[in-house]
Formats: sequence, C-alpha cells, structure tokens
Amino acid sequence: MLNLLSKADNVQLRSPGRKKCRYIAVFLRSTRGMVKKTRDKFIEVARQLFARKGVENTTMNDIASASEKGRRTIYTYFKSKRDIFNAVIESESAQLLQQLRHIVAKPITPEEKLYEYVECRLQTMREIVSRNGSLRAGFFRDVRKVDRARSIIAQKETVLMMEILRAGVERGDFRIYNIKEWAIIITNAIHGLDVPYIRGSFSGYEMDDAKIKRMISDLILNGIRNHDS
Repeated sequence: MLNLLSKADNVQLRSPGRKKCRYIAVFLRSTRGMVKKTRDKFIEVARQLFARKGVENTTMNDIASASEKGRRTIYTYFKSKRDIFNAVIESESAQLLQQLRHIVAKPITPEEKLYEYVECRLQTMREIVSRNGSLRAGFFRDVRKVDRARSIIAQKETVLMMEILRAGVERGDFRIYNIKEWAIIITNAIHGLDVPYIRGSFSGYEMDDAKIKRMISDLILNGIRNHDS
C-alpha cells in the first residue's frame, strides 16, 4: 500500500513538469511557425518589389513597409538587401531542386535521368527568371549577380548530379574516375548555358529548345559513357 501511495505521489510530482514541458514544446513550435511565416512574407514581398521596381530601386524600408512590418523587424531577419535578395533566389530555386530531386528518384536509367535533368534544369531556370520582371534584366546585365544567384544552389545541384553519375558507374553505363569532379564540371557547364538559353540566343541558329537540350545531353553523355559496355 505504501509503495502504491509512493508511486502515486511521484506521478503527481512529475505531472506538472510534464505538462510544463508540453506547454513549452507547443509554445516553441508556435513561435517557430510565426518566425517562418514572417520571414516567408518578407521574401515574397521582396520578390514582388524586385520584379516590379528592380533590385537597385528597392530599399529595405520599401520591403518592410509593403510587408506592414517595422524597419527594425526586417533587420532581425535579414542583415542587408543582398541577404534578402539571396533568400529570394533560394526560395525561387527551391522548386527547381524539388523537380530535380524527383527526376533523380525516378526508376529510370541514369542516361534517361540525365536527359530529363538537363531539360528540366534549363526550362525551369528560364521560367524563374522570366516571371520575375526586372530580375530578368538584372540577370543578364550583372554577371556577378548571376554567379551569386547560381552559387546558392550549385552545391545542391552537384550532389544530385553525383547521384546520377554514381548510379551510372555502378550499372557500368558510365566510365568516370572521380564522380565529384565530373559532377562539378557538368553542373557548371550547364550553368554556363543559362544566359544564352534564357535569352534565346540559339534561335538565330535555327535550333529549337528540344534540339538544344538533346545536344547538350548527348555532349555530356558522350564524354562519360562507357563505350566498352
């Protein structure tokens, strides 16, 4: 009996602590949700302003005001306009990475993945840049800005490319001695085609989009394919 009472007392003593922990956990989740919501709002408002007015003509005060937040608030989330610009690019690029991950996870051959990867990468980047108004002009005018924007997701793209190449090597389809180095080279080579592809520079050579994507994929595959298999 005493043992049962002792156990009951222990439960009663522990219960308030558990309730408090649950309350704190709920509070923290709620707080994190509010922080993310506010940050996402700043990013979307900044994207719209950058698209309409241009990055150079948009100030942090403009973003704070359009977000209906104070100037101090925005600086608790972003240190500078470059910081929020990078966040906009990262947010816009998230959909690209999601689509590329979907391709990498498909139950198809590494060669088919590479074809789809190149097609998706070029087309989605064109859509991202084209729908963002003034960002489009800045993308072509400022090479450093382009490089900064691409560097944000370049490492993640390289990891995805490594998965495709590794699968090809394991199947005996590709002959590659350093998967990481090849992934870096291929990723940056595709990035180098962003501006001419988005601008439509290839149209003057009577090459449509489908042909361009196919030629790029063939060029990559001919360099890595195991011709002995």
